[in-house]
Amino acid sequence: MATLDIDEVRASFPSLESGYIYADNAGGSQTAQGVIDRIVDYLTNTNVQLGADYFVGKLSTQRVDEGSFTIAELFNAASIDEVGFGPSSTMGLENIARALENDIQPGDEFIITYEHEANNGPWKRLATRCNAVVKYWEPTPVSAENPYSVTYKVEDLLPLVSSRTRLAAITACSNILGSLVPVEEAVKALRQRAKEKGAKKVEVSLDCVAYAPHRKMDVQQWDIDYCVFALYKVYGAHNAAVYVRSAALQTSLTSIAHHFLEVNDKPYKLQPGGPGYELAYGATGVVPYLKSLTPEDDLTASFNAIASHEQKLLAPLLRFLTDAKQFDRGVRIVGTSEINLSRVPTVSFVVVGQNAIKSKDIVGAFDKKGGIGIRYGHFYAYSLVDNLRPKLDVNDGVVRISLVHYNTVEEVEKIVDVLKEVLG
Repeated sequence: MATLDIDEVRASFPSLESGYIYADNAGGSQTAQGVIDRIVDYLTNTNVQLGADYFVGKLSTQRVDEGSFTIAELFNAASIDEVGFGPSSTMGLENIARALENDIQPGDEFIITYEHEANNGPWKRLATRCNAVVKYWEPTPVSAENPYSVTYKVEDLLPLVSSRTRLAAITACSNILGSLVPVEEAVKALRQRAKEKGAKKVEVSLDCVAYAPHRKMDVQQWDIDYCVFALYKVYGAHNAAVYVRSAALQTSLTSIAHHFLEVNDKPYKLQPGGPGYELAYGATGVVPYLKSLTPEDDLTASFNAIASHEQKLLAPLLRFLTDAKQFDRGVRIVGTSEINLSRVPTVSFVVVGQNAIKSKDIVGAFDKKGGIGIRYGHFYAYSLVDNLRPKLDVNDGVVRISLVHYNTVEEVEKIVDVLKEVLG
């Protein structure tokens, strides 16, 4: 398997030249130079309204269309007619929920997680509007010594399935726990149990926001109906992408676009307005960047190399935070502590006990020293933090250190050095 040339990787991100250590990547990655170049090129040379017959108008339309091919490749969608853009993943899922409203019956059941509100709030609001029922797939601890060592288990999902199950909204990777959900296994088991229970129609909505920077997506292999990810967390600009399976697009969703537009089988059905044109064209820089990471010029090879490198980042951080001295100090990982491919280098922790330290104060110590950016809070996974036991202050939340493939082992060592000072 190919390995990353970290110097070449970092050279693709102009912001890294400063030497600042970006360790809040789960909140948003840095932007690759190829994306920046395309945005500037679009605004400089083709910044006109789409659909015009004149030369620049045609070129502008072509460039925006190219963005859809990029998104389809990243999702591994069957067609560009299954993908679209939006300002955020939250808005993408809210639009899907609004479009789904006419296909929901009173008493239908939605299974959701405690994860990011983007894939929870739209379904809770839809349930309220349609008198549907919300059930929660709850994470449970894997270690008797650490009550915060929670993760999602497929065996806890299946008892929630009934003859009235209509939709399951799950995550591929937790933006706090850092753990990967076995999506293909979970969806297969869910659909089998739903069939056994006699459920008439079950659709799956998948949040890939915390997954897409680290692993290759495959909506066809996963057998899901809806999916979102944020381009600004996958080395692009501040917009998001939405996938809707063709069958769902045509049979489940009602258009929320202008009434006179014939878009029944088009993703524009979910876009009550056009995408940010320069951002859609900017997205075409993401795939070439990712493919450039390995000689194979292939997304699978590149994401395998990314995963391998990220394990090298994860190891020293988790080893420090979980050693006996830190455990006695009161440090508890929120999530699992295994150093393997079942998790990404998004690491959250709290400091509890007699010598507890507020998460805000730990991050404040980093801010005072300067040169390293980490963060604290609930990160919009409000329900996850609020339901942890023993109870945490949900607004103080957790300390989160989130790394990606352009980070280096040397940067992690500097982070650990500061942690040693703060934790004493």
